[in-house]
Amino acid sequence: MFEGPDYPKPLDESQFEEWLEKGRSSKIPFAYLLVFWDELEGKYLPYFTEDRSEIQRYPRLGSSPENQLLVAAYDLYSESRVL
Repeated sequence: MFEGPDYPKPLDESQFEEWLEKGRSSKIPFAYLLVFWDELEGKYLPYFTEDRSEIQRYPRLGSSPENQLLVAAYDLYSESRVL
C-alpha cells in the first residue's frame, strides 16, 4: 500500500490488516482508521476514531511541515477509503 512518488515509503499490507482488526475488535466503538506518516520515526502509525469529522483536524501529507501527517482514512467495516 501507499506505493508511488506521492508517499514516503510503502506500507506492508499485513500491517494494515492488523490495524483494521485491532480497530474492529476494540471495546471502544471505533469507526475509522486514520493512517499517519511520522517524519521523525520514518514510519506509518495508526489512529482510531469514532467521529468522521475528526479526519479534517489533521494536516495532510504534502500540505504541512508538521511531524505527523495524515496519509489516508478508512472505514473500519467496509474498508473503503474515505480520504
